[in-house]
Amino acid sequence: MEIAAIIAGLVFLTVGGDALVRGSVATARRLGVSPMIIGLTLVGFGTSTPELVTSLQAAFAGSPGVAVGNVVGSNIANFLLILGVSALVFPVVCDRRALGWDGLIAAGAAIALTLAALTVGFDRWVGLAFVALLAGYLFATWLRERGGVAPEEADLHVREGGVVGEGAAPLWRSLLIAFAGIVITILGARFLVFGAIEVARGFSVPETVIGLTIVAVGTSLPELVTSLIAAFRKESDIALGNVLGSNIFNVLAILGVTAMIRPMEAPADIAGTDVWVMLAATALVLFFAFTNRKISRLEGGVMVLLYATYIGLLAIRAGAGAA
Repeated sequence: MEIAAIIAGLVFLTVGGDALVRGSVATARRLGVSPMIIGLTLVGFGTSTPELVTSLQAAFAGSPGVAVGNVVGSNIANFLLILGVSALVFPVVCDRRALGWDGLIAAGAAIALTLAALTVGFDRWVGLAFVALLAGYLFATWLRERGGVAPEEADLHVREGGVVGEGAAPLWRSLLIAFAGIVITILGARFLVFGAIEVARGFSVPETVIGLTIVAVGTSLPELVTSLIAAFRKESDIALGNVLGSNIFNVLAILGVTAMIRPMEAPADIAGTDVWVMLAATALVLFFAFTNRKISRLEGGVMVLLYATYIGLLAIRAGAGAA
């Protein structure tokens, strides 16, 4: 049963990821906004829905290691694994203006998570502050995009940009395809996470390690599939915006909403080690992105290698915990 769930999850993720990218690109062109903005909002937040559901379920089940580890592990995986693999497929070109805003917000969210984990934990006031920051970020992003694209430029972007046939699709159809892709990828992630967790528990893997690895990577699979498909279609703005938007949403919305509903403390091992790995991964990716205005294949390879090293260290921790 677990193997069947894993296979079904992979199939759903592939189909849903393709639909999400197609619908999102068409929506961006129909609305006359940049793919980066769609990546940050519709794609980035949509593909983060599995993390929200998983963290809420874990918090209500009294498993803060899974709830917090899911967010921290997902952000590490998003930056090092997902963006790294995407860069290996096709170098990720970075819009410095957008990166200077959204990249710094992602870094600020990572710092806020770390400070909360090391001090007061994730109580209701911290959760409320996170959600308020997210609302302010979204409003400011909308104002920046609205002020940066003239109406005639937006119309030209719709009529002449991109993928043949998609720019002319009605807006409702593009949105329907995108949301259908989100639903399918979420179902795929749920199947895959269910199968993987049951297999891991059979081997007595510690809860925090499950949250940081299997749950984190499993709930990040929509981002991985979406970013990979965007890379293959040479829509690197969506790949980068997807990761940045997802990481911002993971901290400010997922931990924010979860803390408001079910306050919790950060497990000691996550606060002592993994949040620092997340901060280092954030700094490294922003450094790569700001230099030469792209993340090259070599840099992507370094990111994937670092993620593999991190997973190896977590395996050692799991072995020590089981012993």
